[in-house]
Amino acid sequence: MTTQLFTRRDFSVRLASLFPTLGIAGAVTLAPAAITAQDGHGGEISRTAESIHQEPVFKASRKQIYEALLDEKQFSKMTGIAAQISREAGGAFSCFEGQVKGRNVELVPNERIVQAWRSEGWKPGIYSIAKFVLVEQGSGTKVVFDHTGFPVGQAEHLASGWQEHYWASLATLA
Repeated sequence: MTTQLFTRRDFSVRLASLFPTLGIAGAVTLAPAAITAQDGHGGEISRTAESIHQEPVFKASRKQIYEALLDEKQFSKMTGIAAQISREAGGAFSCFEGQVKGRNVELVPNERIVQAWRSEGWKPGIYSIAKFVLVEQGSGTKVVFDHTGFPVGQAEHLASGWQEHYWASLATLA
């Protein structure tokens, strides 16, 4: 059995090819890797590829993190803003009063969530990819997070939004 590792670009290209199958008529901007800088929130912002990489660590288990991100009642309670979240691959989600919408592309319980994700202010049909990989770290969980393919100029705003609305909220889990 041969194992083949993929780069983020390979993953993005293969994932983008699934969009028509999932009914997502979007464009994912694919750009080569670039020089990165710290974003002030424990992650990096690529200055040309418009990507975010963050690795926050939480005291909660992988199961608690996974459930908090995919259970609409828990997510709504955690953030204080109503959400509608499907728990199925291909299912839609809407959170933060409809400001963020998308579809679950891949769901591996307690391990990985991949979403086609868009902000309300983006041009129609533009979707980015948000990937959460849950890694056991001692008695807690590290979330290896990558967000790619969003419109140019949005990196700093999105990076601070992930920190404020997701990571700060998840830090309350125990």
